[in-house]
Amino acid sequence: MLNIVFLTNSWLTSFNQPGLCITVAMLLHYFLLAAFTRMCLESVHFYLALVKVFNVYVPKYILKCCIAGWAIIITLVLIINKDFYGNGSLLTSHPYSNFCWIQDNAVFYISVVAYFFLIFLMNTAMFITVLLQIHSVKTRTQKTSRFWKR
Repeated sequence: MLNIVFLTNSWLTSFNQPGLCITVAMLLHYFLLAAFTRMCLESVHFYLALVKVFNVYVPKYILKCCIAGWAIIITLVLIINKDFYGNGSLLTSHPYSNFCWIQDNAVFYISVVAYFFLIFLMNTAMFITVLLQIHSVKTRTQKTSRFWKR
């Protein structure tokens, strides 16, 4: 959906409808954050599968994952000011250079760049934890193997 909204964004902007542009910008933002959140959830699943193997039960886990990042940030941006989304022109000479997206730089850096950076840090931490777990299992297996060979 992110790709579809991204590819049709410029075309939909050409209709010069502010409500449509806000909707397209919001959908683009939503699907981008959903992709980032999905990437984070995959690292959490990876961690739970390889490190916390047994006795892992989180009540209403899928519901919590869905609410975690898919709607909270966009709802906050819309509540604060819906005019943060809008039509941004990249080139005035090209008629299809308009693009519906976040208009305020602070909102963009907080809701997209900072969010991505936090997810990247979390994924890196999960990756290192899983690597350490795999390494410790490998070391224990090698020690056990040597013991039984003797």
